[in-house]
Amino acid sequence: MSYDTIIRGGRWFDGAGSPSALRHLGLRGDRVVTVSAEPLDETGCPNVVDAEGKWVLPGMLDIHTHYDVEVLKEPALAESVRHGMTTIVLGSCSLSTVHVGPTDAGDLFGRVEAIPRPHVIGTVAEVKSWSSAREYAEALERLPLGPNLAAMIGHSDIRTAAMGLDRATRKDVRPTAAEQARMETWLTEALDAGFVGMSAQQLLFDKLDGEVARSRTLPSTYAGWRERRRLNAILRRRGRLLQGGPDIENPPRLLAMIFASAGLLRRRLKTTLISAADLKASPLIVYLMSGLARAVNALNGDFRWQHLPVPFEVYADGIDLVIFEEFGSGAAALHLADQVERNALLRDEAYRRRFRKDYDAKFGIRVWHRDFFDAEIVDCPDGSVIGKTFGQVGVDRGGLHPVDAFLDLVVEHGAKMRWRTTISNHRPEILNRLSVDPGVQLGFSDAGAHLRNMAFYNFGLRFLRRVHHAEQAGAPFMTLEQAVHRLTGELADWYGVEAGHLRPGDRADLVVVDPAGLDDSLDAYAESPVAMYGNLARMVNRNDKAVSAVFVGGQYVFGDGRPAEVLGVRRTGRFLRAGG
Repeated sequence: MSYDTIIRGGRWFDGAGSPSALRHLGLRGDRVVTVSAEPLDETGCPNVVDAEGKWVLPGMLDIHTHYDVEVLKEPALAESVRHGMTTIVLGSCSLSTVHVGPTDAGDLFGRVEAIPRPHVIGTVAEVKSWSSAREYAEALERLPLGPNLAAMIGHSDIRTAAMGLDRATRKDVRPTAAEQARMETWLTEALDAGFVGMSAQQLLFDKLDGEVARSRTLPSTYAGWRERRRLNAILRRRGRLLQGGPDIENPPRLLAMIFASAGLLRRRLKTTLISAADLKASPLIVYLMSGLARAVNALNGDFRWQHLPVPFEVYADGIDLVIFEEFGSGAAALHLADQVERNALLRDEAYRRRFRKDYDAKFGIRVWHRDFFDAEIVDCPDGSVIGKTFGQVGVDRGGLHPVDAFLDLVVEHGAKMRWRTTISNHRPEILNRLSVDPGVQLGFSDAGAHLRNMAFYNFGLRFLRRVHHAEQAGAPFMTLEQAVHRLTGELADWYGVEAGHLRPGDRADLVVVDPAGLDDSLDAYAESPVAMYGNLARMVNRNDKAVSAVFVGGQYVFGDGRPAEVLGVRRTGRFLRAGG
């Protein structure tokens, strides 16, 4: 038997959690045709990859991204592919580019996902050729895709297109019967086209850009109970999923969103809700997560929390960071796009009193810990403050309140002052517990968004490192086979797409990992310019010793830090339709 590629002698993981073993893989076309304990005949095989001492696992899935704009011009999605992500899910957080026009897309994505609004508008205006979900999927497949894609339809997308952005973001406006019917038709069409489901939003600190509805929350947050129930009913009937962002400050709404998954006297609703999980600001909330998931699943639900399995470290340039949107004074500053106006506000003593009051508030559930003693300055024209926290700077300046120290530096240096903090997932023992929790999915990377704020493109490798090092230390909390399954086959099966497995007959999407490269370089800070966003310096990950080879559809696309010539030039990935 002849092969296009042979992967020789690696430790093979099938993605289903079965015991790993030393195996030789033969690939032909876009399929795995042989997994053999015996060496394969390499005669006439043009590509032989020596995987001795390495792991051969299915390509990983990234289930929470915002590549919806970037993929239109840079379909290689190389930042994810280089770290072994071979299947990407688009359409998170109620946002997609299926039905909205260019300006509305800019208003939806710009501020919420920290993607430059002018470039969003320009890209959608230049590229968009579709008017339906089916045409959108076909347009994606005409691109030279690097990884495979799956998609959700965004509730804010269809609500905006049906009602107009202004009406879709008013509390006193409900969709007309015709507008409701239009949304239901578009959701049905998307599911017919193979979309895995719909994403919705209830989180209230995601704010719109632009002028039409600036600083209002996403359109999905304005939907009433009837509208949500009718859309969810379609998802129930079709067995497709709802991804949501819950309003953690409103427990009744949160519980209603969770228990909507229950299937008593009706079909259950496959539901996954994003979660920052082990929040520094609310350290007890993580202990409720598992119990809530168990409770709803005991009621014939199919519910999962979506969890980033690494510390949630964020960076900011000045005050431009989404966490400030969750309280009034922070949102007021970000509402002002004009820098002169914003600085005038930040200097105002009445405003500062309001900010200090928000900062000092001790009660209520929140995402950001609001502790400027836990926020380190990493770059600033004033070199004397680098390496210090804002709290320390306040102490050094005669006992200034940390808020005043922060605002003084923002006014003086603006976006040239860069700082970082970790808002959640900081306790290793909790990370380990969540990693084995069946009510938790591993994801929530936000890849493609928050370009200056975070970089979790390699979260899968970092998770494998933690599992591997625990094994080596004699204190395992799960097996490597289980860890691979959680990043691959478990997700693919739940989302209903053909990915995540590496057995004879499966798609040849795989990654060869060198465990010797799973070292501290996985945590290193790096930047790389994004040409389509005016060469904006994006935070990225650079740990190229860890990934020896990545294959998508049987074709070598990346390895040892270098893309193959085919990546982004010829299509290797495809649009994965739910149900095959």
